[in-house]
Amino acid sequence: MPELTVVVPTFNEAGNLLALASEVERALAGIDWELLIVDDDSPDGTADRARELAQGNSRLRCVQRIGRRGVASACIEGMLASSAPYVAVMDGDLQHDPALLRPMLDALRGGRIDIVIGSRHVAGGGVGEFSSHRQRISGLATRLSRAVLKADLTDPMSGYFMLTRQALMQCLRSGVSAIGYKILVDLFASAPRPLRFVELPYTFRARLAGQSKLDSKVVWDYLMLLADKLVGRFVPVRFLAFSAVGGLGVGVHLAVLALAFRGLAVDFVTAQIVATLVAMTFNYIVNNALTYRDRRRRGWGFVTGWLSFTLACSVGAFANVGIAAWLFERQTFWVVSALSGVLVGAVWNYAVTSVYTWRK
Repeated sequence: MPELTVVVPTFNEAGNLLALASEVERALAGIDWELLIVDDDSPDGTADRARELAQGNSRLRCVQRIGRRGVASACIEGMLASSAPYVAVMDGDLQHDPALLRPMLDALRGGRIDIVIGSRHVAGGGVGEFSSHRQRISGLATRLSRAVLKADLTDPMSGYFMLTRQALMQCLRSGVSAIGYKILVDLFASAPRPLRFVELPYTFRARLAGQSKLDSKVVWDYLMLLADKLVGRFVPVRFLAFSAVGGLGVGVHLAVLALAFRGLAVDFVTAQIVATLVAMTFNYIVNNALTYRDRRRRGWGFVTGWLSFTLACSVGAFANVGIAAWLFERQTFWVVSALSGVLVGAVWNYAVTSVYTWRK
């Protein structure tokens, strides 16, 4: 049985695997270890490359996920697929220095620490070739994490850490969100007790091959993670995102209605129908890209998804109007009647589309 499993979530990292395995092997000489690649069905053949390398290196394993995406969930599946008492997580692009793995393991072996974090912001660490723009984004994300963290970490955005099996299972059983990229924040925010930690310095290195995965959707996932940790016990975070998109859709509806009715002199009923269809399409596209990005519909499924979404929302619109009218007829204040109708319609739309439009 390996003493240490190094879990590496990958997407399009085929060009980095050989160098990564070589550096990990040098760093962990004399230790029983394994390298577990968890690949989200990369189109560049990362999983095939990992299996090819595993034919000549029994320490390397590959878990290929088909139809699922996300760094956090990939890390969790990889850690659960390991039998080692210590588990590390690192990137597959060699921006995390494998030489830090041995000091991390030494710190955990003493039994007084639950998790060791590679930090760029303690003495001796550095951000390497980080642009000023990326440093500002990282700094803002760090400040936002304070709302959910139970520890004073210098680098909560780090994707490089090692923890004990016991601490891992306690965090997982306490309800990790598994949203997005920042699994370290998720673990600390989910821990049933404050995790005992130490931060070791490392300098962020340049990517060896491939391209960075940082984009606006990563930011969205991070905000959803924070929202889930803050209010997820009371309201599903997807419902919050779905409702926020719906609020934007109201603005789109009014803008199209004004353009058609006032600007183009279309009769009101026709303008209302057009505005409704445009708003529904807008809501569907944005929800497909963000709220349900892990279940995103593509190709012909995108078209059938739009049909089921508009049908469900049409029923929701009738429910909205019906509930509001029923309450108003019973002398309920008109604002309360309207908001009740909106709430019923929103819950209906979310519940039905989550089952039929974006079913798992």
